Amino acid sequence: MAHDTEETVKQFKSKEEIGIIESLFEGTIWRSRFIVLLAVIFGLLGAVILFIVASMDIWQVAVDSFQVIMHIIPHPDHFHEDIVAGIIGAVDLYLIAVVMFIFSFGIYELFISHIDEAEGHGQILAISSLDQLKDKIAKVIVMVLVVNFFQRVLHTQFTTPLEMLYFAGSITALAVGLFFLNKVGKH
Repeated sequence: MAHDTEETVKQFKSKEEIGIIESLFEGTIWRSRFIVLLAVIFGLLGAVILFIVASMDIWQVAVDSFQVIMHIIPHPDHFHEDIVAGIIGAVDLYLIAVVMFIFSFGIYELFISHIDEAEGHGQILAISSLDQLKDKIAKVIVMVLVVNFFQRVLHTQFTTPLEMLYFAGSITALAVGLFFLNKVGKH
């Protein structure tokens, strides 16, 4: 009988030791999630940088436009196209900055903690799953691509009717793609 008790105690210690090792290992794995704070911090930094650069681009367009309007510098060729392209380029950077913000907020909410400050301020940044984060980022990336497409089209010279037909087809493809993206997002 004493032998059985000693063996039971040995098994209990063994299970207890295993429990401690398991607990330490699981705790280490759980705390390792804080490494995503690097992505959060640098994602936010990247977004801030993009917002500043885009704002500086628009400021430069405003300064250049003012100088032309006030006849400080001569009216350059393709002035209107350059203004629109500069502003669209800035919008493109703003949209990429938004992607970085959504990514940073989403990663933080998924891996670290719910953002209490966001309560009651709408659901635009509320992320509850990785799929939801991917969907939000994908929609903004599609908009970046659309804006980038139109920025490039501004400087395209169409010389044949076939090129105009390709242009019309690409606009139609974009519209259809956006339509279906919107349809899928609502279901």
